[in-house]
Amino acid sequence: MSRSPSFSVKSELSLKPDPERMQRWVVAFCTIRFDLEQGQLIEDCYPPGCLTQDEELEVAYSSFPDSVSQHQNRSSIHDCIFFFRFQRHKNLPQGNVTPSEITEINDKITSSELTEEKLLKRSKSFSSSKGSRYFYGYVFNRQRHDERLKRGGEQKSLVILSHGPFSSVFRPLLQIMGPLYFDVGKKAIEHIASYVSIWPSPVPGKLMELPIGNAMLKVNLPPAHSLPLESGMLSEESAASVAPFLPYNQSIPQGLFHDSDLFGTFRGLLLQLWVLWELLLIGEPILVIAPTPPQCCEAVASLVSLIAPLLCSIDFRPYFTIHDPQFAHLNSLQEGDTFPPMVLGVTNLFFLKALRKIPHIVSVGSPAPNSNRVAFASRASSGKISGRPEGFGLQQLSLKFSPSSLLNVVKLRREGPLCLMTEHKEAIWSSYAATTKPDTSILNRLIDAGMSPRVEESMSVVNNEILRRHFLELTTNFLAPFGPYFRTTTPSEGSSPFVDPPTLPPFNANEFLSSLQARGVGKFLSKRMRSNWLDLYRRFLKGPNFMPWFQRRRAAAEQEQHRLWRQARMRTDIQQLIAKMSELESVDTFNAVERHLIQEIQQSGCAATDSAEICQKLKGDLLAVFNVLPKDVQQLLLFNPERAALLQRTPELTKPLGTHL
Repeated sequence: MSRSPSFSVKSELSLKPDPERMQRWVVAFCTIRFDLEQGQLIEDCYPPGCLTQDEELEVAYSSFPDSVSQHQNRSSIHDCIFFFRFQRHKNLPQGNVTPSEITEINDKITSSELTEEKLLKRSKSFSSSKGSRYFYGYVFNRQRHDERLKRGGEQKSLVILSHGPFSSVFRPLLQIMGPLYFDVGKKAIEHIASYVSIWPSPVPGKLMELPIGNAMLKVNLPPAHSLPLESGMLSEESAASVAPFLPYNQSIPQGLFHDSDLFGTFRGLLLQLWVLWELLLIGEPILVIAPTPPQCCEAVASLVSLIAPLLCSIDFRPYFTIHDPQFAHLNSLQEGDTFPPMVLGVTNLFFLKALRKIPHIVSVGSPAPNSNRVAFASRASSGKISGRPEGFGLQQLSLKFSPSSLLNVVKLRREGPLCLMTEHKEAIWSSYAATTKPDTSILNRLIDAGMSPRVEESMSVVNNEILRRHFLELTTNFLAPFGPYFRTTTPSEGSSPFVDPPTLPPFNANEFLSSLQARGVGKFLSKRMRSNWLDLYRRFLKGPNFMPWFQRRRAAAEQEQHRLWRQARMRTDIQQLIAKMSELESVDTFNAVERHLIQEIQQSGCAATDSAEICQKLKGDLLAVFNVLPKDVQQLLLFNPERAALLQRTPELTKPLGTHL
């Protein structure tokens, strides 16, 4: 992001907010005030009337740090930025399948029953959802202590509500908008809304420049293939830009929350990142607990980003509170009930008891220092290990266990997560036995910058790049064995491109696992996984991430194959093709060309440039095949008036039949 150090509201600004155009990025701007007697109160919502009463309540309750996580310092002003995600309760299509329902279905079947037909049938309801099923709320919260005020201070939050997980956009926007709102009030919201109204539509996977007053936000949006299926994006748009199987370009994000501080957040748990990667891969439920909302949000975002370029289909909540409607269901789970696949970020220690059925608990971050800086503005502020002396210098991280640290690990495991009730510690509690071994060569490349904020921030960028590249490569190699099921074909030389292309190879989980066991997992994974690596694939096939990812990849491959065969029809010299055909083959070719022409007309009306070109080519090909047919066959075909209309020569056909256009 590049922006001027000064930013002000210009009274002569001619821009006016356009709520309809603003909806492409922002659903609403809300301001919420915390009253010690009445609780959270929505002061204003722009545009008015865009949220239901339940949604307003959810936004209000999620916009304030839990009392346990608030800073107990007496600085005059404390600002923090975090974000939350909650499920909508209106405009949901009937019969839509929730992530928890999908998991329950998967638990009742065996791997051999996971056929392609069942996969596509059950995932169809997922991709057909029109409109977003979740809202994302990006919060600028200010706690101001002032003894002159009633109760000694005030708390207010400014919230940007959006359909999209675009933290790379709204986090820097809040850094501008938050202080501006507290300086000039409601006028700042209308001013920012005016600029958001003139932004171009979001283009997933692209670097966008978004003007905001005298500032310019330069942001990379997450790619379409990583956007959650319920984000409201049409499946065709999602399929059009699915990542290849060996994706790596440093300037292009490959998944959600690509800018999260993975290193800074999990700095004290680096050896456990491979366990966490597996848990996310197979869709296990995880509770993430941190001292502050910014830290727990950063941890959840980092975990989601860990499995890129795989589509993350489990429910994730960067900041979850007891007021969330789903909390009552989770709290009521009985012995033997399966916890739904979720990643929950919390700060309230009450969840350790309320959600005791959750099998994996991760504790990250350090208690917040007495500071009034914006917690998310400094990317290295979250997850910092305290107690290191200033000027620690640049050195490699020490990752070896000492006897004392080993004893601490054993003690933490024995005490269990309830030990966090007395003292916050960075730890993981899980009985899961990981298949993947930590890559010490990657860890040894990481550099510790100590406590110098400026140096640490730059080193954190380098370390994040090292870690993200490794896990991107790890996930890509894990998904590589599925490549043959998405392999496209083109017409062989001399064959007709007008016949239907061959179908993609059918998928059967049992056959896939047998084939994979026979040929092995490949050199990259074999060095990094234990001998039971096939069990990880079995878990992945039964988990909630596999089916939506496979369906979207399959749709992308079919779309690509359609494009390749369409191009081949444009290049084909019809005269050379029909010269080698028998009469029966010519009739079949006529029917095939006619079918493709009708499809082209129905889909686009030949309005687009490429459609107009191919319509013209197909009309010429249809006439060319018609002319070589016997007269009696021609007369029979012309009995159909619609076909006769297609065969009429049009002014568009200015080139000789069968030539390249």
